[in-house]
Amino acid sequence: MILPKIRDPRFITVRRGGTLQDGDHRLLAMWAADCAEHVLQHFEEAQPQDERPRHAIDLGRAWAHGEIPWSEARTAAGHANAAARDLRGAARHAAYAAGQAAAVGHVAAHELGAAAYAIRAVRAAAPEGESEAAGRLECQWQRDRLPDEIRELVLDDQRLRNDLCWFVFDC
Repeated sequence: MILPKIRDPRFITVRRGGTLQDGDHRLLAMWAADCAEHVLQHFEEAQPQDERPRHAIDLGRAWAHGEIPWSEARTAAGHANAAARDLRGAARHAAYAAGQAAAVGHVAAHELGAAAYAIRAVRAAAPEGESEAAGRLECQWQRDRLPDEIRELVLDDQRLRNDLCWFVFDC
C-alpha cells in the first residue's frame, strides 16, 4: 500500500477541495512518467511483445499535455498493472511503475508510487550486494529531474510516505 489512509490535500486538486493546481498536477504526471520510463527496459527485456506498460506511460504523458481525459490514462494504468501480475523482480516493478505513472491524472499521489516502484526495479536488477547502492543512485536520478515547481512538495511527500514505500527514498 503506497497511498496514505488520509489523503494529503496538497495532492488533491483545487476543484476537489485540495490545494493542488492543475499545472503542478501535470508536472507530477510528467515526472512520474520519466521515473517509470527510466526503468521500463527491465520490463521490455522480459516481455518484448507486451506494450501495455509503455502505452500507459505514453497515455500518462498525453493526459499531462491535455490530449486525453484522465480516465483513459487510468484504464491504461490497469492494463500495465495486469502486465506485471505473472512476473517477478525488476520486470514486475517496472510494469507497476508504469501503472502508477499513468494513474497520476486520476490521483496525484500516485506520483510517488511510480518513483518507488522504479527504485525497486533498479534494486531488483542490480548484481548481488549492489542493490542498495543502485537504489540510491536511482533515487538521486529522480530527484535531479524534479521540476523546481514541485520539488519541495515531492521531497516532503517522500519524507512523509517513505515507510509506506519500502524506505526506498533514503537517498
